Amino acid sequence: MDLSFSQRPSMDAPPSVPQNLGLRFRSAGALESFLHDLRHAFRQLSNNPGFTIIAVLVLALGMAGSIAIFAFVDSALVEPLPYRQSSRLVSIFRTDHNCRDCGLAYLDYLDFQKYNTSLASLDALELTVHRWKSPSGVKALRAARVSGSFFRTIGVSAMLGRVFVDTDNTPSAPRTVLLPFATWQSRFGGRPEVVGQSIILDDQPHVVIGVLPSDFHFALRAAEVWTTIHDFDDCGKDRGCHSVYGIGRLRDGMSIETAAAEMRQLAARLAKEYPDSDSEQSAIVLPLSEAIRGAVRPTLLILLGSAGLLLLIACVNVAGLMLVRAENRRRETAVRLALGASTARVIRLYVIDGLSIALCAMALGLSVDFWMIPRLYTLIPERSLRGMPFFHGVGLHAWVLVFAAVVVLLAVVLCSVLPVLWLWSSNLRADLAEGGRGSTSMAWRRFGSNLVAVELAIAMVLLASAGLLEKSLYGLVHERLSFLPDHIATLEMDHTDARYNDVQLRMLSNRLMERISGLPGVQAAANTSELPVTCNCGWNPFRLVGHAPDRQQREVLKRIVSADYFQVLRADLLRGRWLNQQDDDTRQKVVLINRTLAREFFADEDPIGKMVGDGDLSPSSLRRIVGVVDDIHEGTLGETIMPAVYYPFLQNPDGRLFLTVRTQQAPEQLMPAIESAIQQVDPDIGVRNQFTMVQRIDNAAFFNRSSAALVGGFAAAALLLAVIGLYGVVAYSVSRRNGEIGVRMALGAGRGAVYRLILSEAGLVAGIGIAIGLLCSVGAAAVLRSLLFGVNAWDVPAVLAIAVVLEACALAGSYLPARKAASLNPLDALRAD
Repeated sequence: MDLSFSQRPSMDAPPSVPQNLGLRFRSAGALESFLHDLRHAFRQLSNNPGFTIIAVLVLALGMAGSIAIFAFVDSALVEPLPYRQSSRLVSIFRTDHNCRDCGLAYLDYLDFQKYNTSLASLDALELTVHRWKSPSGVKALRAARVSGSFFRTIGVSAMLGRVFVDTDNTPSAPRTVLLPFATWQSRFGGRPEVVGQSIILDDQPHVVIGVLPSDFHFALRAAEVWTTIHDFDDCGKDRGCHSVYGIGRLRDGMSIETAAAEMRQLAARLAKEYPDSDSEQSAIVLPLSEAIRGAVRPTLLILLGSAGLLLLIACVNVAGLMLVRAENRRRETAVRLALGASTARVIRLYVIDGLSIALCAMALGLSVDFWMIPRLYTLIPERSLRGMPFFHGVGLHAWVLVFAAVVVLLAVVLCSVLPVLWLWSSNLRADLAEGGRGSTSMAWRRFGSNLVAVELAIAMVLLASAGLLEKSLYGLVHERLSFLPDHIATLEMDHTDARYNDVQLRMLSNRLMERISGLPGVQAAANTSELPVTCNCGWNPFRLVGHAPDRQQREVLKRIVSADYFQVLRADLLRGRWLNQQDDDTRQKVVLINRTLAREFFADEDPIGKMVGDGDLSPSSLRRIVGVVDDIHEGTLGETIMPAVYYPFLQNPDGRLFLTVRTQQAPEQLMPAIESAIQQVDPDIGVRNQFTMVQRIDNAAFFNRSSAALVGGFAAAALLLAVIGLYGVVAYSVSRRNGEIGVRMALGAGRGAVYRLILSEAGLVAGIGIAIGLLCSVGAAAVLRSLLFGVNAWDVPAVLAIAVVLEACALAGSYLPARKAASLNPLDALRAD
């Protein structure tokens, strides 16, 4: 054993030091220095509570608005669809001169499915309604019928049980149904044993085979039940009936452009093979995300841009406050540098100041958003929300918090870098010797004026955008409907077609109208095949007798109405007579036409008594025109008035029964009585979508109304912040110019001259900012074009009026500093200077 001491350290040698110990000491020192600066920043903020409160509130206002809007953008546009490889999913639509993205005929879908080579799978989706015999009576449920491999295509599995397979789609297979999670919870109590049980839909037993996951949604149809396209109905056998949508998955290596080109070729081939039904038709292919979310994208992006402008103006406003604070700390900063503080240390102090304010504002902003986002969500009408289920999970999720962190970084940069740049643009050591009052006054005025001009330019853009949206909204909600929507109750009735032939449908309509018209408070009741202010849909070939088909043949809107329909709406008869109860199948077949059709087809002659029919003028289609009614707005708000023909229900029974009831009192109060009367006539009729006509119109204007309200709110906040910012800069500039103003007054300048001096300078700054804003508003108006109705994208009178108002507000914000300057005692001002 070696007992030598050769390996022992010498007692006289210094102890060894670990190589990373110096790094640890430096890290600990840096952390301690940072914490010291952070404590110093919070002390400074607590010693200036007025400055701190204003800065935090202004910044929190901008942060809360932008983060709240981004939460909805994240939910609708950022989060991927809840399907496997959702970017590979596409939707196929029919397109023609009447419609860009409409449904396909089921037989055309089968041909697309059979002959395409670019899709790994292609499935059909049909929107429908099923009548469910529940323990409490018949309920009408919104439903989706799909082909058997639909859920395999989109990549969704059942939470309980299984999803459909191809064999479920055959006529010989048992009828099956899938329950969405919400239906399972609300209609069946969330009981697992419901899987495997049978429920009655449309008088047919359906076996519940599964429950879909809670996060599953499909915005093309907010279905309460999912069934298969089990067998053909009459529509499924007709290439002229377009009731399904195609949902496909691209093959590996295939692009959407390739699939779109192939679908157009197949559509052209079908147009040649079936010219009677498919002529002039084509097909388009869109990403499924675009089909589901495309309608809300423009509105959300415009709202996010408006909120971003408000955030920017808040940051600029706080940056101005920080500049004033930095200006007041010039001597302190110069002393620190003179005593040996490094430039990096001084910069860090200002960055920590900005970070402290930004973090406090963010904490307050997120607290406001935690309360505000759910309340914004509740403002979305229930009927609108059915088509936007991606909003169900809106909240402060991961990407929203990342966005919040980016907002904090932006605020820190603007609130810290600008003061640092300003201070380093002047001679701080000269400020230590001279106090810096006179040497920087002019530079400060220029720098502060630039900030104010930026604020006013942003405010001008927001105000101009809000003005255009408000004017568009006014035109939209005051659009001429040609009927009185007040005191009208509407609902949709669903019955079993198999139980009613044409004769029985006439009897059903008569019994319903008699029973409902007899209710206390009801003035009149009628049924229609489509409610007004819904869609320009339901087209029918139309041709005048005695005219060549290439000259006077086209498609027009077809509406089938009962006799009192126009009395319920209180529409205006322009010529001829109304439909009445005598217009039944025993009399000559008649129609009413609207003003637009009369103008386009009968420009120089009286249409009353003229005969019309379908494209072939088949004997069964011939009708005599007996009246012209004013243009009832059939499409949604903003859509063009189209030619329309109104057929009497008793001569053309239709399975679609939409009920309209004019009431003496609030229509909401009579809804239960109306539903009860329907159940008394036939307990198997399902009732749904009970809305007043006013509610339907409000729902149609929801996006326009919400856009105008939110952008208007952002614009009002921006105007307030801009005026406050201008007031702050002018007030501080006046305080720095007391000596100059005192000299002017001592040399004979009156109070009026001082007013003119201050207000003219403020007005010039405001004018420059507003002029820049006017130029930027041109681009903003172009972006808003898709949301405007009846308003030019560049409405010169409205924008100039807004510019004048903004200039007046800017001068009003400058009045108090000007008044203070004009009230100065020249001797006191000179003595203080």
